[in-house]
Amino acid sequence: MSSPAQPLAASLVQSVDWLAIAPPTIVAVVGLVVLVADLFVAEHRKALLGWTSVAGLAAATAMLLPLLDGDRSTFCLTGDAAVCSYTADRFTLVLQFLVLGGALLAALLSVTALKDARKELPEGEYWFLLLSSAAGAALLPASRDLATLIVALEVASLPAFALVGLKYGDRKSSEAALKFFLSSVTATAISLMGISFVYATTGTLYLTQVADRIQNVDGQFHTLAQTGVVLTLVGFAFKTAAVPFHFWVPDTYVGAPLPIAAYLSVIGKAVGFSGLILVTVVALPSYADVWGPALAALAALTMTVGNTGALRQQATRAYSAVRLLAWSSVGQAGYLLVPIAAAAYSGDAEKSIGSTVAYALMYGAVNLGAFAVAALVGRTKVLNRVADYRGLYASSPLSALLLAFFLLCLAGLPPGIIGLFAKVTVFSAAVDAGLGWLAVVMAVNVVIALFYYLQWTALLFRAPEGEPEKHRLPGPVTAAIALTGVIAIALSGAPQLVLRFTDTGLF
Repeated sequence: MSSPAQPLAASLVQSVDWLAIAPPTIVAVVGLVVLVADLFVAEHRKALLGWTSVAGLAAATAMLLPLLDGDRSTFCLTGDAAVCSYTADRFTLVLQFLVLGGALLAALLSVTALKDARKELPEGEYWFLLLSSAAGAALLPASRDLATLIVALEVASLPAFALVGLKYGDRKSSEAALKFFLSSVTATAISLMGISFVYATTGTLYLTQVADRIQNVDGQFHTLAQTGVVLTLVGFAFKTAAVPFHFWVPDTYVGAPLPIAAYLSVIGKAVGFSGLILVTVVALPSYADVWGPALAALAALTMTVGNTGALRQQATRAYSAVRLLAWSSVGQAGYLLVPIAAAAYSGDAEKSIGSTVAYALMYGAVNLGAFAVAALVGRTKVLNRVADYRGLYASSPLSALLLAFFLLCLAGLPPGIIGLFAKVTVFSAAVDAGLGWLAVVMAVNVVIALFYYLQWTALLFRAPEGEPEKHRLPGPVTAAIALTGVIAIALSGAPQLVLRFTDTGLF
């Protein structure tokens, strides 16, 4: 009896490539360490938890460097080493760099935010939730089966709900968390139903096997497969804040602690877009005639609604700066969707996906920089209105210059060359794919966006009303602003590096 059992047991044992899974694993382990340490660290030394978290995220980001020498995979099928659940290829590494780097910057902003909150935010729980979400977000780009993809998506999302509503006794924060939670859970349920339909018609969850088998589905299951494709896309469209799944964004960003709003604006989008790319281009290329037009329509709708919403923000309204950045992020999501839609029509899908990843890197750096300056101003101007930024140059010249640079990058105007370069890359992806109408819609939206970005930029250099208020620069916030500034300026000096870095290697 023992001899047949031994080969079976041996076939179930897998060697784990620990180096490949090191980045998300380090973040998860540090999260657990912080949670346990919170029980023993004295109240006046809680800041150590924050710096431990920052160190953990920095170490996880550094662990991407040894993985650059080639693709690595682990958790593979015993009979087929080419079919794996986790793959660390160039696409994975670029997205993990964006996620972990963005989480590191959000953590730096959080160190100061927690100090200013004066016990309104529980530090141990805050850091554990942030690190848990970052671990899930880092796992998602590496996922190569639908089950891992959904688990990673939820590990990234569930702690984020709690982070949004974590502030004690803040009704605005609680309402934002509830709206975010209910809408996200609905989208996830729809997406899970879609995945179950895809599994029912193909008999597998591995993305490459789904791509092969879904082309040969029996005629009677064809409608079920198409329905599964559409429903699967809904959950990821929600995470990208694509219209009409965007309604949670402005209230959630306003209700959340500002570092968490910054985190959601970049890492939340990176999660959604990487999942969307894997599901469409890797798992369902044969259904490009279904998801291609759908994503093109979503892109046009998203950028138009987002930019129109940002344009309508009144400078004197409470939290108008955060709301403007929220609506702007919806508009930017529309631009990010364009190359993914173009991949359905293009002969070179990898080049199209590279355009999305390149734009995501630009957007991540400059948007986090804009939120970092907003966090600085929000320390003295609690309502964080656009009008509060009037004359910022008089009180904090470097912060004003960097915010102006970030806004010009988002607008795609010189000297923000990286923003212009990214927009041209996305624009050419649409034109090359024959989506001329979408390129026209994008051009119109870029012009609309110029108005509100330039209006805010001009306000920074106007004469202040009354005596200019000095903004004290805490070390962690200064580091976050400086890092994003250096990255944005360096990329503006050598924008071709982005495309070279984003050669995805997905195919």
